[in-house]
Amino acid sequence: MQALGGTLGAVVRNAEGEPVKGAVVYALPLDAQGAPVPIEQPAVIDQVDKEFVPNLTVVQVGTRVQFPNRDQIRHHVYSFSEAKSFEIPLYEGIPAEPIVFDKPGPVVLGCNIHDWMRAYVFVVETPYFTLTGEDGRASLELPAGSYAVRVWHPELEGDPARLGQRASIEEEGDAEVRFAIEQARVWRPRRAPSPGAGSYR
Repeated sequence: MQALGGTLGAVVRNAEGEPVKGAVVYALPLDAQGAPVPIEQPAVIDQVDKEFVPNLTVVQVGTRVQFPNRDQIRHHVYSFSEAKSFEIPLYEGIPAEPIVFDKPGPVVLGCNIHDWMRAYVFVVETPYFTLTGEDGRASLELPAGSYAVRVWHPELEGDPARLGQRASIEEEGDAEVRFAIEQARVWRPRRAPSPGAGSYR
C-alpha cells in the first residue's frame, strides 16, 4: 500500500533570476516507501513539418518511444548520445519497432537529412518527473518519503547531480525546493530554404 504523501513544489530560475521554462524537475526516491513499481507507458515523438514534436520528452528508464513520420518526405532519425545511440534509416510512416531508452541521461535527436531538426529525450530513473511552466514553477505529487530532487535543461551547464537537493515529504505535508541554474546557449543550425522556392525543404 502506497504511503500518503503531499506536494513537492519547485522553482527554477537562471543566474539573472529569470524563470526557466521547460526545465525537467525529477525526484529520486531515497527509501523503499517512495518507490512504487513503475507502469510502462509508451511515448511518441512525432515529425511534423520537418520538426520533432515535442522538442523535449521525459521518459523513465525502459520506456519504449515511437517515432512516427507524419511528413510526406522521408526522415533519418539518429542519436550518438552516451545514454542512447541509435539510427532509424530513411523512412516514412511508423517504424516497425520502437526505440527502448534503457539508460538514464540526456539524448540529443537529429535528422541526417534536415540538419536543423533537433530535439531532446531526458531519461530518468524514477516515475516522478515534470516540466516547469512559463513562471519557472512545477509541482509533483509524491508519496511520503525522502527524495533527491534534481533539475535538467537542454541549456544547463554542469551535472544535474551537482545541483541536487534533498526533500522530505511527510504524510499530508508539502515541501518546496528552489534551483538557480547556469545556462549556456545551445547551437542549432538554421532551417534552410529550398533553392529558388521561397519555402523550406
